[in-house]
Amino acid sequence: MTQEVPPPLAGRTVLVTGGARRLGAEIARTLHRAGASVVIHYHRSRDEAEALVKELCGQRPASAVAYAADLLRTADLSALVCATISAFGRLDVLVNNASSFYPTPVGEITETQFDDLIGTNLKAPLFLAQAAAAELRLRKGLVLNLVDIHASRPLKRHPVYCAAKAGLTMLTQSLARELAPHVRVNGIAPGPVMWPDGAMDSELKERILDRTALKRMGSPGDIAQAALFFAAHAPYVTGQILAVDGGRSVGGH
Repeated sequence: MTQEVPPPLAGRTVLVTGGARRLGAEIARTLHRAGASVVIHYHRSRDEAEALVKELCGQRPASAVAYAADLLRTADLSALVCATISAFGRLDVLVNNASSFYPTPVGEITETQFDDLIGTNLKAPLFLAQAAAAELRLRKGLVLNLVDIHASRPLKRHPVYCAAKAGLTMLTQSLARELAPHVRVNGIAPGPVMWPDGAMDSELKERILDRTALKRMGSPGDIAQAALFFAAHAPYVTGQILAVDGGRSVGGH
């Protein structure tokens, strides 16, 4: 009689920030499908978060919860980690996905915009990783940061966002050293897999895809599969940033 192989993340717990929508939701679904229990962090997307929890628990009872937090309130980040451990008894994977993204042309940048973009894209991942470090060491866990190909390739009119993601790249590499040997820290740098919320010029979209080696968009599933690779199939990989960009980073200017 063939013994059934358990899913690769069975018994593990994943916390996904910004997990209610878009890439975060797809990552949550994929890691849940691989057997993990999932905590869906959200800020304002309560309805989407609760709907996703209902969906996931319909597939496997008591396997997902939602938790609200403002990631700019650093003092509240430890509570998010504690809530995860309280819900499922452990934390194995922290996915820093939540991110603000909008243009900040030079001459119009405000301190509020700076604090928001640096706060969500760099400060929160640092302090969340710090809050989770002891538990992740115990579990020989993973911090997975959602970076961006524009961390190394500036996007016009987005200097603050690009600087924040560049900082997140170095933070990923630095934390890989700081938290070794018990915690792995890696990053994913998506290319064009989803257009930003709101209107975007069709000509700009075509220009972006033309500069992508594969000449097409990717999908949220492409990013989620990379997350699954790091979470379940890469025990000897740390300090790495994987570009999942259809060759955008080598596709020309």
